[in-house]
Amino acid sequence: MPTHHLAQINVGRLHAPEGSPIVAGFFAALDPINALADAAPGFVWRLQTEEGTATEIRPYADDLVIVNMSVWESLDTLKAFVYRSDHRAVMAKRRDWFERMTDAFAVLWWVPAGVAPTVADAVERLEVLRAKGPSPDSFTFRDAFPPPSD
Repeated sequence: MPTHHLAQINVGRLHAPEGSPIVAGFFAALDPINALADAAPGFVWRLQTEEGTATEIRPYADDLVIVNMSVWESLDTLKAFVYRSDHRAVMAKRRDWFERMTDAFAVLWWVPAGVAPTVADAVERLEVLRAKGPSPDSFTFRDAFPPPSD
């Protein structure tokens, strides 16, 4: 049984507010993609409100910036969902709905198994990644670190 799970947050700035036809395709895809994640091998948890999405949670002052946050059993299970499931087709359209980010927009880190990370912690880790680059506390798919050995 693993002692740690992989947490992730990714942020994006929408081209237009929810309700606009410009981003309608993204919001139409949310429920099916969230259901796909919920059923994916290795999925543990995702940030969501009572409505089942995280789009109402806005940790940044800019209301067009939305977040997605989840926890997975391993780096491999998260990679499989992101790059080898139907999620990939939605990712291919992200430029239709989101502005190109100049800073890092996603960060990974290990959490003790059974612990759900806070949005504040996730935002802080993304800021650390942006300021200092990858480390065991804040990393990327490209520069991943193994889970802590207890």
